[in-house]
Amino acid sequence: QVQLIESGGGLVQAGVSLRLSCAASGRTFSSYAMGWFRQAPGKEREFVAAIRWNGANTYYADSVKGRFTISRDNAKNTVYLQMNSLKPEDTAVYYCAAAPLVGALLNREGAYDYWGQGTQVTVSS
Repeated sequence: QVQLIESGGGLVQAGVSLRLSCAASGRTFSSYAMGWFRQAPGKEREFVAAIRWNGANTYYADSVKGRFTISRDNAKNTVYLQMNSLKPEDTAVYYCAAAPLVGALLNREGAYDYWGQGTQVTVSS
């Protein structure tokens, strides 16, 4: 069992940066791939970024590539999402998730067994 708690969301102006954190409970955090998804009002949840268990591979949605960076600190059981050059279209609830299977397609929600409760990010123009 893994429990995930996101933090770091807020209301910001376009162009600034935010860093989201996701703290995980459990001793097996380092064995999970981790992902970030987001859901805007009236839209389906979408993939944002993911990172393999050892940080060796990262994946990004085209819409955030070059602006967002996912990283993890296994010693702290925490995964981060650094978001730069934020745009109003980045406004959403951001969720972190944990995927237990090696080789899973990390851009798919079905790869993830555990989800956080979400943190709101609002970007004003």
